[in-house]
Amino acid sequence: MVEIKRFGDRGVLVNFEQKIEAEINQQVIGLSEALLDQYPGSVLYTIPAYCSLTIQYNPSLISFPVLSKSIEELLEKGAGPTQADLRQIEIPVCYDSKFGLDLEAISASIGLSSEALIAAHSQALYRVYMLGFLPGFVYMGKLPERLHCKRRSDPRLRVPQQSVAIAGAQTGIYPSEAPGGWNIIGRTPLPLILPEKAEPFLFRAGDRVRFKPVSLSQFQQIEEQVQENKYELKVTYV
Repeated sequence: MVEIKRFGDRGVLVNFEQKIEAEINQQVIGLSEALLDQYPGSVLYTIPAYCSLTIQYNPSLISFPVLSKSIEELLEKGAGPTQADLRQIEIPVCYDSKFGLDLEAISASIGLSSEALIAAHSQALYRVYMLGFLPGFVYMGKLPERLHCKRRSDPRLRVPQQSVAIAGAQTGIYPSEAPGGWNIIGRTPLPLILPEKAEPFLFRAGDRVRFKPVSLSQFQQIEEQVQENKYELKVTYV
């Protein structure tokens, strides 16, 4: 059952079944892309989340009843595979103790060695469900069950930018320095915010992500390549 309701004077909130599932998230992304394609200018932007879609529209160009009816029709047709759904990105991560601030503590709490935690985290293939909390902060899942863990009881006032973290059944990356309570297990040398690009964020909802462990020296080499604009992001389509 999908619920469509007003969200302010020029917004629509579409609530899907409230579950964290890839199929539901794909419907969210499919609807988002369909609306942006069908109503350029009238639909100003959309915000896909796990199982909901927020839509901002121009009320002088389209009304809430017309947009709601269109949403119902698009949902009836169903959302097919999208380009975003096919993109797979490899993200280098250094799990060195210099960056993995909570690695040892969280490994002990879930009964795994640090090496086993790193292996499990980097071998899984994740889906980007949504961006939020901070501009560019990426929520990915699902984390392997043996890595599920609680958030920190004492959140940090400053989590370093590009920190890779886990909490609950999710993994994520902090795009910038910010307060946070997730468990920090590593860091990527890649920036998540790309202000000079047409798409200012590294990730988009629907991406697939795999983490590649790198050494501290490799991290530094990649960081230098990024600064010199010589690093080539590894993206494949599956």
